[in-house]
Amino acid sequence: MSDGPYILAIDLGTSGPKVAVTTAQGEIVDGVSHPTTLNLPDGGGAEQDPHDWWRAIVAATQQLHARGAVDPKRIEVIGVTAQWAGTVAIDKEGNPLHDALIWMDSRGAKYTDEITGGLLKVEGYAAQKLYKWIRRTGGAPSLIGKEPLSHILFLKHERPDVFREAHKFLEPKDWLNLRLTGRAVSTYDTIALHWVTDNRDISRVRYDDDLLAYASLSRDRLPPLVGATDIIGTLTQDAARELGLRPEVKVVGGTPDVQSAAIGSGAVRDFEAHVYIGTSSWLTCHVPFKKTNLGTNMASLPSPIPNRYFVANEQQTAGKCLEWLRDAILCRDDALNPGGPPADALRRFDALAEESPPGSDGVIFTPWLYGERCPVADNHVRSTFFNQSLRTNRTHLVRAVMEGVAYNSRWLLDAVEKFCGRRLEPIRMIGGGARSELWCQIYADVLNRRIDQVEDPVQCNARGAALIAALGMGWTDVDAIPGLVQVRRTFTPRAEHRATYDALYREFRELYRVAKPIHARLAAR
Repeated sequence: MSDGPYILAIDLGTSGPKVAVTTAQGEIVDGVSHPTTLNLPDGGGAEQDPHDWWRAIVAATQQLHARGAVDPKRIEVIGVTAQWAGTVAIDKEGNPLHDALIWMDSRGAKYTDEITGGLLKVEGYAAQKLYKWIRRTGGAPSLIGKEPLSHILFLKHERPDVFREAHKFLEPKDWLNLRLTGRAVSTYDTIALHWVTDNRDISRVRYDDDLLAYASLSRDRLPPLVGATDIIGTLTQDAARELGLRPEVKVVGGTPDVQSAAIGSGAVRDFEAHVYIGTSSWLTCHVPFKKTNLGTNMASLPSPIPNRYFVANEQQTAGKCLEWLRDAILCRDDALNPGGPPADALRRFDALAEESPPGSDGVIFTPWLYGERCPVADNHVRSTFFNQSLRTNRTHLVRAVMEGVAYNSRWLLDAVEKFCGRRLEPIRMIGGGARSELWCQIYADVLNRRIDQVEDPVQCNARGAALIAALGMGWTDVDAIPGLVQVRRTFTPRAEHRATYDALYREFRELYRVAKPIHARLAAR
């Protein structure tokens, strides 16, 4: 154990929070996860109860204390990271008026034209608005509705009482910080997906009156802005009591999950890439420029590291695809399989997939279980297993899911490398999917890139949140971060499988082209 101070890192994912205690250098000492509930209302809804988040965080923190790895009195600062692009409508006392609409919720898409539309349209946007959005923010509100402005429009049209009573609209991370400190603020990097800030001067990000007018939002309904590394306050008496911590514990502004993962992967220099495989997925890096590509729904946005940009993108379902295969298909708790999946089902999946040859005997899985965002924005596209035969068994299906997620990442890698203007290698791999050595090797083979499996990959978001807190406290600096994150193992592409994966990747891309209009017609029904 370190003799120095400790950090409590809170990582709120879609499946629940991970709470970890770390050293001042971001080394994970101990961590606990606690589940939360995801509700999927009809019409593309995705909601969670913020109170459920807080209960889970309290339970995980208390369990962490009970394990005794660190005396709670030695914790001096809290860093929070959370799922991005969600919306919590609160009253003047900070109480949620409605369940949070999270990053998967697309019900506001049908109202998005209210803020993006106009007479002369380009790619679905009024030309003048699009020019101003891109020039000032780097992007524009997504037409597929999975961002805060669309969430707010959904509340305005379908939950008018909530919209009318809402004092502020907060991101999930910012609501947690409010619960901790009593102070409602957001950070420059977090607020970016509202598309109402001028990001041209990365050292002076601020709300823009014209963009607020486009969004039909008054500035006072959004929180004041601070830096991710700024100390925003100390714990309230109630939060300190519930978490078993001293009221003097500080809280930093924090950052969303995409950004904390970048920090926690150790890949913080410009053009150092990482791929995250959790519920969702992304492949990103820091860049020294502001740029936008509407065709791939990608832009460089403010980083939590002061005065830096990173490439923002996201793919909707990745590790969630394996969970779906486990819970809904192969191990469902029903008459055929009473009791449901074994606790080690995902580990057994690795063994099953090892029995299938690379390429899964030609079976292709498309991982679009809830639409897609990057490199194509498409709410209607859905998953499929393609090219099964009488020879196909569950070993092929499991491996095909792992390979299908990797094909999707290769599609995104193509777009990110064009955006950056260079080849990205090596690529660090993090998230729950990175625990699988087989999946790391599949990624190396499919992407044809060296993959560095980061040590303790599940804790990368928590590690990133802790390192942001350490930066805020002055305990470390950005240049030191790469040396603080260890690589467990390196995977290199195997030449003997190159032709197989290149051919199947081409067919994967063709499947999207062919299936896109079919999915749109089915969705219309």
